[in-house]
Amino acid sequence: MMSYQNKISFLAIAFLCIVLHGQEHIKPFKVDSLFNMNKPETLGLSYAKGLETITVFLPKNRDNKYNHGVVLFPFKGMLYAQWQSSAVDEDGADTQVFYSRSRNGVDWEAPKKLTEKWEHGIKTSGGWWCNGDTLVAYICVWPNNTSKLKQGYTEFVSSADGIHWEKPVPIKNSEGQPVLGIIEQDVHALPNGRILTAFHMQPGLIVTPFYTDDPSGVTGWKSGKMKNMPTTKEGMSRAIEPSWFYRKDGAIVMVFRDQESTFKKLASMSFDNGETWTTPQIINTPDSRAKQSAGNLPNGMAYMVNNPSGNKSRFPLVITLSKDGWLFDKAYLLRGGGDNLQKLRFPGKYKRVGYSYPKSVVWGNYLYVSYATNKEDVELTRIPLESLQYE
Repeated sequence: MMSYQNKISFLAIAFLCIVLHGQEHIKPFKVDSLFNMNKPETLGLSYAKGLETITVFLPKNRDNKYNHGVVLFPFKGMLYAQWQSSAVDEDGADTQVFYSRSRNGVDWEAPKKLTEKWEHGIKTSGGWWCNGDTLVAYICVWPNNTSKLKQGYTEFVSSADGIHWEKPVPIKNSEGQPVLGIIEQDVHALPNGRILTAFHMQPGLIVTPFYTDDPSGVTGWKSGKMKNMPTTKEGMSRAIEPSWFYRKDGAIVMVFRDQESTFKKLASMSFDNGETWTTPQIINTPDSRAKQSAGNLPNGMAYMVNNPSGNKSRFPLVITLSKDGWLFDKAYLLRGGGDNLQKLRFPGKYKRVGYSYPKSVVWGNYLYVSYATNKEDVELTRIPLESLQYE
């Protein structure tokens, strides 16, 4: 016979299932008609007041000319930038992870190696985390294999001073086993301290939300339950490369790139701190089918940064804002096309003009947005937080 406590637990789970089922067809968020698609270089938007664009690394003839996947994170009074780099081509056999540091967000040190060249595959940037006195750099590991499915796993290196690094160790799940997936670079925490991101799990790259209550960010990872959308892609989920924000009502919204080329965003919701998620659905807002960055400002406002071009163009770069995480009704230009976009100087495999794969972090009085311009220049744009307010 079921005990009283078990009955309560059963009813709570049943209620949650009913709530989630009822939310499956509710849109996670809405974006006002903010973009003038007849003005592709700016979408008719104005620049955020006081923004600055800063170059972290500008390759010259003897430098690696392919640079991508730029991620920022603060640690012990400095801002760190991490990215993947190779001589000419995307995912070339010589791909390594590099990083740089700055005390003011403007002046950056010469890049340092975070990984070595690897004869058994390549390693790419996976983002950052820190727990007090330890900085963690996530590394995405892509072994060479005979399978036609692209897949990998995640390890990390750690440092107490940002200069000397421990040997790489696999990210572990709640059972102490390596997480067999590629981490998404947007790792950040809910107000209650729970850390959220997603991994692209083997076999192939199947996106799965993950969370941990271990403040180190390297162990205790658990997979959230989410049914993926149907797809025509083999070995890859339709929704990939997500970031997330939380709404004023407490719901978490994960925003994805759509590999089916609708040039719209996909989104899923969680009402239980990331343990269960609704099936992703299309959001009627333009995108370039690329990574984005999302999060919350210190005052709780939600934001998204992406290229809302509605086609493959990765310009302009735009930030869209919401007071409550439901209605996004204000947008600012961060980088435009035309004269604001420097020319691609060094051709290479999969290189393209534009501002690719933005990621963001709040540090001091600014929101910093990092990206790779033309997949060769490591850059960032910072915006005063006071400029991202509603009048």
